[in-house]
Amino acid sequence: MRPCTPVSLCLAAAALLPAAPPAHAADATCAAPDARRFPLTTRIHGGPDTYEAGGGYGIWYLDLTNTTTRTCTDIHPVVVLVDDRHELTPSQPHLEFYDGTHPHPVQFETTDEDELVGPFDDGFPGFTVGPRQTVTVKIRLAITSDAVPNQVTADAAVVQRRGDDGDWVGQSNDYAFRIHNDASPTPGPTTTGTGTTPPSRAPRLPFADELARTGLGTPGIVATAVVLVTGGALLLARRQRRRR
Repeated sequence: MRPCTPVSLCLAAAALLPAAPPAHAADATCAAPDARRFPLTTRIHGGPDTYEAGGGYGIWYLDLTNTTTRTCTDIHPVVVLVDDRHELTPSQPHLEFYDGTHPHPVQFETTDEDELVGPFDDGFPGFTVGPRQTVTVKIRLAITSDAVPNQVTADAAVVQRRGDDGDWVGQSNDYAFRIHNDASPTPGPTTTGTGTTPPSRAPRLPFADELARTGLGTPGIVATAVVLVTGGALLLARRQRRRR
């Protein structure tokens, strides 16, 4: 098995280490009928092609479709933002997801590869997706006025918490958009926010693809996931200190 790359996926899983086991049963593990596939089909759709720096929110959606016959609990998406100029900072994207009508803020962290990782984890217990059901998560994103013109790709990795452990259970398509700022020239070339992978870019989250092909039950992969999730304790502890 190749090393875990990119760093964004490693941190995406690591950032979701819970401070304590979830309140409900931790044995409701998602298991895809085909070990080569993730149990949750994950799709980003509906987002705008362009965000004006300092402008209002753009709305998009994340579909979580359970392909199994079991209920999947403790489901936590993790949004990864990759910008072409490597100049997007954690404070510039303002992203919120909705649980019903209640919005939850997403806090971004920067990886060593200048990617921004934002887990859906502000004390939120996670989504529950019933057998063969789809949960559609409303997301809204705004960009602060100090952001430079840029091309950005958003992806979502999906993690299921299981006590002090966790599994990767889904990976989304790419959502490409541009940031426009009237105070600066618009970068080119542009792409559209169609929710597809731009032809000029390699697909994101390649390690998640490998997990899907190999099967989440492979001992080496599970061991790696456990190490990565456990290694996220420092990141989570830093967040908890900031909340106090």
